[in-house]
Amino acid sequence: MPRSSKVLISALVSLVGLTVVPAISANATPVVHVSSTVAPTLSAAMPIVRLHFNTTINTSQLPKLVIKPALATKWQQIGPRDVQAIAISKLRPQVRYTIETPTVMSCTTKCRFDALRALTTNISTNVTWEEQLLAETNYLPLTFTPSVQGVDPGVQEPGTFTWSYPQLPATLSSQWRVGVDNVLVTGALMAFQNANGLPTTGVADPTTWDDLVSAAENGTVDTNTYNYVSVTETDPETLTLYVAGVPTFHTLVNTGISVAPTATGTYPVYLRYTSQTMTGTNPDGSHYSDPGIPWISYFNGGDALHGFIRYSYGFAQSLGCVEMPFASAKTVWPSTPIGTLVTILP
Repeated sequence: MPRSSKVLISALVSLVGLTVVPAISANATPVVHVSSTVAPTLSAAMPIVRLHFNTTINTSQLPKLVIKPALATKWQQIGPRDVQAIAISKLRPQVRYTIETPTVMSCTTKCRFDALRALTTNISTNVTWEEQLLAETNYLPLTFTPSVQGVDPGVQEPGTFTWSYPQLPATLSSQWRVGVDNVLVTGALMAFQNANGLPTTGVADPTTWDDLVSAAENGTVDTNTYNYVSVTETDPETLTLYVAGVPTFHTLVNTGISVAPTATGTYPVYLRYTSQTMTGTNPDGSHYSDPGIPWISYFNGGDALHGFIRYSYGFAQSLGCVEMPFASAKTVWPSTPIGTLVTILP
């Protein structure tokens, strides 16, 4: 076949250990070597793939890039012999994409991919983007203001976070860090998942990401107030309930005794009951079974906020739970949905 009939271009891919789709075209003469690069982890700002040729190729000659799951892209010319593909539909974090990267092409006016190599890449989880989406949908006690107004709220943008509730105590606000995973993000994700019928894992899996981006784009926000519970183990032991960031209710409580203490720290409520039979083991090895315990919100393993009848309140008496009078527990319970943060202070 004459040299001028077709130009065959071979791409050398920088990643290794990947399965090659065989079958180089029978018309593979001459062969021109080029390089192709796909990063093992991508961010929204990065190109999907870059190709470098040792002959001039125009993006108008190239067929569409095939990616699974489907992701729309377009070619960009970055030099006479260099092109890159960028995403024109939204990337989904925590999804593994398989990219059909050409290793051999045949070209006349248009090019055809004659052999392909399957490359895989992930979109990196970006905590700052997570925080932006959760703030935009009112699941965090902060607001997000983008640097440029009128942008798509579902796309990660530079901007600033501002506390929405100045009366929330420093015991909570000190745990917030932009771009760093923290318990406020976990609680907010759990609240979002609960509101959208998803498993309340507090982890931004692909389904959660899709729903969170859609909520931000559609302006679907949490209409519930941002609530918080603070418990102090200093005598007299007390609980303070913050509703919409404002301290609205105080009550005496009982936390765990020395051999079964209530662990200090901040935890999200993960399970709730209006009433339950609570069972367990006493420090002496005997077992207890207490029926009809009301207004229960579990926040750390078997530790829960709940009502319990005692002669008095305000000092350590429980086996790890935060006990309070029935009336107090009934007041607190409606304001502690899944994801509500509970801080136990020493």
